[in-house]
Amino acid sequence: MKFLVIGGTGRIGSKVVDRLRAAGHEIVIAAPSTGIDIISGEGLDAAMAGTQVVIDLANSPSFEDTAVLAFFQTAGRNILAAEAKAGVQHHVALSVVGTDKLAASGYFRGKIAQEALIREAGIAYTIIHSTQFFEFLPGIIQSAGDALRLPTALVQPISADDVAEAVARVAQQPAVNGVVEIAGPERAPMDELAQRFLDRTHDPRRVVGDAQAPYFGAQLQPDTLVPTGSAWLGRQGFDAWLQQSGLVQAH
Repeated sequence: MKFLVIGGTGRIGSKVVDRLRAAGHEIVIAAPSTGIDIISGEGLDAAMAGTQVVIDLANSPSFEDTAVLAFFQTAGRNILAAEAKAGVQHHVALSVVGTDKLAASGYFRGKIAQEALIREAGIAYTIIHSTQFFEFLPGIIQSAGDALRLPTALVQPISADDVAEAVARVAQQPAVNGVVEIAGPERAPMDELAQRFLDRTHDPRRVVGDAQAPYFGAQLQPDTLVPTGSAWLGRQGFDAWLQQSGLVQAH
């Protein structure tokens, strides 16, 4: 089969490409560096020719509210229009668990708009809702400011390797015309996991748990960021991920 992987040079995309190539598929990588621009549309039609499955892993380069919304709307319309012309059979998009509950966040309003375009396009699709990646933990801690005040809501982080495994698997299966949820094997309050990360990386700072603390501008309920039903679970837990991450230095 021929796959077009949008964002195929990124953290998840490069791992997905490796897995699909190992399975014997033909891969086209869509990124500005390969001459395919999902915002201007340059190169999209040519890249789509003969493609059966499109995997959209692109993310907005800016987290500013207006820019995020414009990115996901423009990219979504361009990608889906090119797919319709080419007769693509399956559109796979990576999104976030809890997106529909996070409209107070500008970033998630962009993701909500992206998902709406996919549902309305008339092309068979699978939206993968993933929990936060372990790799985002340092950024989440950074977003908490000097007070290190973080929500006490539950998280169930997943490793980038497990995300790529799930995306490659879903992309090789028939479209579900709905959402598939994926998560890591362990569930814990966000503030506790962040403190665990700081302790293991020999960072002396202390996290303050606050149920009212915002998460990228949105108020969280205890279960906003974790799967509500059955989910595909990755194999790599926090300790295994941290061990291979290179973030723990010997002291």
